[in-house]
Amino acid sequence: MNMDKLQESMYQLIVETSTNLPKDVRRAIRSAKAKENAGTRAAMSLATISNNVKMADDNVSPICQDTGLPTFKIKTPVGVNQLEIKEAIYTAMQKATADGKLRPNSVDSLTGANSGDNLGLGTPVIKFEQWEKDYIDARLILKGGGCENKNIQYSLPCELEGLGRAGRDLDGIRKCIMHSVYQAQGQGCSAGFIGVGIGGDRSSGYDLAKEQLFRSNDDVNPNEELRKLEEYVMDHANELGIGTMGFGGETTLLGCKVGVMNRIPASFFVSVAYNCWAFRRLGVQIHPETGNIQEWMYQEGELVDLTADETAQAETAAASEESTIVDLQAPITEDQIRELKVGDVVRINGRMYTGRDAIHKHLSTNDAPVDLDGQIIYHCGPVMLKDEEGNWHVKAAGPTTSIREEPYQGDIMKKFGIRAVIGKGGMGPKTLAALKDHGGVYLNAIGGAAQYYADCIKGVDGVDLMQFGIPEAMWHLNVEGFTAVVTMDSHGNSLHEEVDKSSLEKLAKFADPVFK
Repeated sequence: MNMDKLQESMYQLIVETSTNLPKDVRRAIRSAKAKENAGTRAAMSLATISNNVKMADDNVSPICQDTGLPTFKIKTPVGVNQLEIKEAIYTAMQKATADGKLRPNSVDSLTGANSGDNLGLGTPVIKFEQWEKDYIDARLILKGGGCENKNIQYSLPCELEGLGRAGRDLDGIRKCIMHSVYQAQGQGCSAGFIGVGIGGDRSSGYDLAKEQLFRSNDDVNPNEELRKLEEYVMDHANELGIGTMGFGGETTLLGCKVGVMNRIPASFFVSVAYNCWAFRRLGVQIHPETGNIQEWMYQEGELVDLTADETAQAETAAASEESTIVDLQAPITEDQIRELKVGDVVRINGRMYTGRDAIHKHLSTNDAPVDLDGQIIYHCGPVMLKDEEGNWHVKAAGPTTSIREEPYQGDIMKKFGIRAVIGKGGMGPKTLAALKDHGGVYLNAIGGAAQYYADCIKGVDGVDLMQFGIPEAMWHLNVEGFTAVVTMDSHGNSLHEEVDKSSLEKLAKFADPVFK
């Protein structure tokens, strides 16, 4: 096999998967846009998402900064050297990371050290299978941590909040799937897609669930019972009203695919793999001798221009008509924060600092490297590249899921005088209480919109705590027109709490049996 050609083919697969949203996913997003009412937060979110997809196309840059733990699924003809394919993937991963097409995401679980090149024990994930066809089938999915953390596994029978008992039958499976959509809320960057695995053991059940995500969103399940189940979920999950980013709205789920396998009598697992709207999954057919790409997969149907009908800027303006638009520049005073309320749109100019898991843990027991009084913390792990002069440039910079910082956030805000945090998916009661007591606000940015927000960052003014690695360092960002929505204010109000409560009430409508 020509190793140089094979490495180049794997590199192309990685780059295209990271930067080019598949056609079937684009069509699902277009359908979601058509269902939303103009002038809503959901419409604004989908407009931003659409704009971001186009910017990723134009810039050939990551759609979302969290390029996840890359998972390759590869089928090879008998006799093909799988060790050579692994080596080609490793080399392609290193190059794609160095070129800013992937964020360095491989972290030592014991020391926390980032390998810097996306390689390490267990990363990337590569699953091989032999088959009798004469070409290599190589598929890749980039599934970020925000949606990965909303995966869930049920052991039947069980009791489900809002739905009651789920038994070992098709109706119990249905309840588990509906509950999985509810529990994700906006933390997995809804509107999302789900793959469901019925049966197996705990590990093979999750593998089966993730395998469903490699199916086209447009295909039809050949199993009649599973086809009806998929259709039921798609017909009713959107009635929960969770909506894009958990802001409420008409579309919560964009796709549902279900697979089944045998189990042992004692165990009955239903495993759900949740994937965000930024559903990055592509595949190629590769010649086993030349290493060249023969055909790209997931190319059926039309290529949708998501910004063709009306520009994202116009939709964003329409969505903001009923909201107060407030310009903020740090340092921010407590009086300014107390004037903000849930639903306001905030436009930030000036300085903000990134901070996620490692930074929050560090700040809980150490002094801050900069004065954070009145400042803004952005829950973000950007993709960064350094030029020949040693200057850093932001290649992708969307928000990460904020709930991971719940144990630390309120205490850190009080300790350092931080007035605003930006993230996605909302935070919990401890942070909400601290916002009210201290005079702080939580701002929800649009998850996955890494190009949209990178365009708002006009310069990198410095960086601290680089020992934690590029995604976890504290970057000093100079921004212009960085827009986010107030979803938790200093008066004890939380949009996330409201949507969770209302969607749980709607979930209860699906407690009665459907499948006999």
